[in-house]
Amino acid sequence: MAHCHTDEFRREAVRIALTGGLTRKPVASDLGMGFLTLSNWRQQTRHKELPTASDIELVNEKERFA
Repeated sequence: MAHCHTDEFRREAVRIALTGGLTRKPVASDLGMGFLTLSNWRQQTRHKELPTASDIELVNEKERFA
């Protein structure tokens, strides 16, 4: 059965995959989705605006103190 994920969920999944420090397999598993789905979303995001290094640093800093 196919899942309909919101755009927000997709963005968050890609953000976690890019900044979470884990490979895509455990991220996909933790989110309850397929590895290939996450890989495709990440590939599609490469053609769009990606977070800057400073954005990633801010997210990591925020998560450390959360």
